[in-house]
Amino acid sequence: MRTEVSIGVPGSIGPEAVRVLAPRVEAAGFAGLWLNDGAAADPLLGLAAAAEVTTHLRLATGVVPVDRRPAPQLFADLQRSGVPEARLTLGIGSGQLRQGAVDAVASAVGWLREMTTAAIMVGALGPRMRRMGAERSDGLLLSWLPPEVAAAQAEEARRQGEPAQGEQPRIALYARAIVDEAARPALEREAAQYASYPTYAANFARLGVAAIDTTLPRSGEDLAAGVAAYEAVDELVLRAITPTGSLDDLLAFVDRAGELLGE
Repeated sequence: MRTEVSIGVPGSIGPEAVRVLAPRVEAAGFAGLWLNDGAAADPLLGLAAAAEVTTHLRLATGVVPVDRRPAPQLFADLQRSGVPEARLTLGIGSGQLRQGAVDAVASAVGWLREMTTAAIMVGALGPRMRRMGAERSDGLLLSWLPPEVAAAQAEEARRQGEPAQGEQPRIALYARAIVDEAARPALEREAAQYASYPTYAANFARLGVAAIDTTLPRSGEDLAAGVAAYEAVDELVLRAITPTGSLDDLLAFVDRAGELLGE
C-alpha cells in the first residue's frame, strides 16, 4: 500500500482563493484537498469551488464540529453547496462538547450515512472516539501524532472496524508541515497553540510526545523522509504552514511539496 498524500489549508481562505489553489493541488499530483472548518469559514463553499475547477481531486472537510453544525444542518448545507458526493469526504468531530461527545458524533455519523453517499470520517483523539469511528464510520482522521503512534492507532482501528463494517476503515492523518524555513516560527506558534488546549494537552501528555515533534519535517529528516515514515496510514494530509498564510504562500507550498515528494 502506498500512502496517498493530500494538502490541507484553512477554509477561511475563501472560495475564490480555493478556485486558484485547487487546480494547482491536482496538477501537482496530490490525492485530495482538505479544508478546515471554522466559525467564519464554511469548507463546503470552498470545496464546491474546487469541484468546479478540478476533475478527480478528492474533496474533504477537516473537521466540521457537530456541536456547532448538527448533522441535519450539515446535510442541508451540503445539498445547497452542490459538492459532488462521489468525491467528498465529510470529516466531523465533537467540537467543544465535553459531555456525551462520543454519543453525539456517533448519532451524527449514523444520520449522515443514511442521507449521503459521501464518505464519513471521524476526527478522533481519545480511544473511545477512535473505536466508535472505526466501528461506525468510513474511517478516522487522526492528528498531531508521530509516526510510531500513528501506526499503532491505525492498526488498532483496523482491527476494531473490520468486523463491524466488512471492510477496514480508512485512516487519514493531519500533519502540520513546512517547506520553507521562513515558516518555522509560524509552525512553532501553531504547535504551542494546540499544546495549550486542554484536550490536546491531555492527549500529548497521555502519549508522552510534544506537539512540535509531530510536525514535518522532523529533526534530521527532509520532507520526503518524514512523509515516508507515515506508511501505516492510508492518507497523509500535509496541513500547509507558511510564513504568512497568503494565497501566494500556499501556492508556493503546493509547488515545492510536489517537487520534494515527486508527486
